[in-house]
Amino acid sequence: MAALRVLATMTVYWRNAGLADEAKQFIIAVVDDDARVRDSIKDLLASAGFKANVYASAEEMLKADDFEVYCCLITDVRMPGIDGWELQRLALGRCPTLPTIFVTAHQDDVARHKEFDAGPFAILYKPFDGEELLEVLAAAIKQRQGNADRL
Repeated sequence: MAALRVLATMTVYWRNAGLADEAKQFIIAVVDDDARVRDSIKDLLASAGFKANVYASAEEMLKADDFEVYCCLITDVRMPGIDGWELQRLALGRCPTLPTIFVTAHQDDVARHKEFDAGPFAILYKPFDGEELLEVLAAAIKQRQGNADRL
């Protein structure tokens, strides 16, 4: 029952945001070293009509040459190897209009990072609410569309 309510709420939200019919054309990159988090985000995005390409590491995502197809990057901050901050920096080098949404379980990740003005679109703390992620994602997509129009 609660799952149906959340799905109905998401559908109404996407319709009101003007993205319900467009969601299927958007591809989201999801990077997290925790398979449960990756799968949960992928399932949430699929329920809202999105396609998600999921990666277990930043290095795995960086092997992809198609950064322009992504409308948003959702990434963990703390990962082995290249962390989320560095991934964002490298991703922006390939696609300057790509918004990044960080997900982290550690509130000190933001406080310790000096390059915050590099501009993540948003930071969500685990465990986060699925509706909140979708709302932030809708805003990030609208920003990406606006930035792409200006180029």
